[in-house]
Amino acid sequence: MTERELPKGRLYSLDAFRGLTIAGMILVNNPGSWSHVYAPLRHAEWHGCTPTDLIFPFFLFIVGVAVPFSFGKRLERGDSRGRMVLHVTRRAAILFALGLLMRAVPHFDFATLRIMGVLQRIGLVYLVAAPAYLFLGVRGRGGLTAGLLLGYWALMALVPVPGYGAGDLSPDGNLAAYLDRLIMPNRLWAGTWDPEGLLSTLPAIATTLLGIFTGEWLRSDGSYGRKLSGLLLTGVLLIVLGLIWGAAFPVNKALWTSSYVLYTAGAGLLLLGFFYWVMEMLGYTAWARPLVIYGMNAIAVFVASGMVAKQIGLIRVGSEGQSMKAWIYEALFASWAGPLNGSLAFALSYVLAWLAIMWILYRRRIFIKI
Repeated sequence: MTERELPKGRLYSLDAFRGLTIAGMILVNNPGSWSHVYAPLRHAEWHGCTPTDLIFPFFLFIVGVAVPFSFGKRLERGDSRGRMVLHVTRRAAILFALGLLMRAVPHFDFATLRIMGVLQRIGLVYLVAAPAYLFLGVRGRGGLTAGLLLGYWALMALVPVPGYGAGDLSPDGNLAAYLDRLIMPNRLWAGTWDPEGLLSTLPAIATTLLGIFTGEWLRSDGSYGRKLSGLLLTGVLLIVLGLIWGAAFPVNKALWTSSYVLYTAGAGLLLLGFFYWVMEMLGYTAWARPLVIYGMNAIAVFVASGMVAKQIGLIRVGSEGQSMKAWIYEALFASWAGPLNGSLAFALSYVLAWLAIMWILYRRRIFIKI
């Protein structure tokens, strides 16, 4: 892919960043065996942050970066904000419904169906953040972002939880988990808490709002060098602020703490800055074509890969009733690479298999949009 082949006005560094994020999601979600996974490909036990813990906030950050590119030109030509809000609402509803469908298939046990999830959170966050871009100015969105982060910290630190008190950030003792148990009993990912719960969606909105500020910066007038400097300097600043705040309100993905928002947004700015420098400034794009291909059908490949992975885990083969996934892992990967490396090889092969499918869609100019 040369620079001449890139359509004008498209930020391919953002597509590459999105593609890397989706590939990372598929990689960490599909080991050959959950008993054999390298530590960086696992979430932190509780407080802390591994490379895997960066993936979901990166995607929400990217959603925000894309908002000014999606709606900015429409605003400039005078399109109705009301119609754009209808578009946002429709898209958010589809994302939420897809998340529920992925969870429900194939048993459709609605009595215990988990309500929240990755796509559900994306939908809810988008439903708030995109209208904030449409109706609030920079100061209004800045105030909203600060209010969400400070308000969430205050709630988690000061509101007492029955049986635990105030400021308990343990898996069961924190306010977010308590509210999820109260509102959605028997429908949580971990039984007593959910990493994509209701209250913790509030700071997740701030993650996307920080992405919106980034998108506006990239659409603004100014040189490539000025924009890159802004990305890198702000990224370092947010990481430092996140670590400082983390001393009192620990960086924690499951709780989506305010310090986690700042830390992961800062890391996202640095990685986006790298892609921006290499692809937009230097014009080196061919190396990132696989990532761009993933990034241009991101939601489609996430849903399809998740549904297929679920099915091969349910299909039984052989006289012992082993799952098809376990058979493939043991026969084709662990047999020669060992349990740990075989598990990683299975995950990498799954990523490459979906890249091949997405490449076919890309060559045929098929881009599945929601």
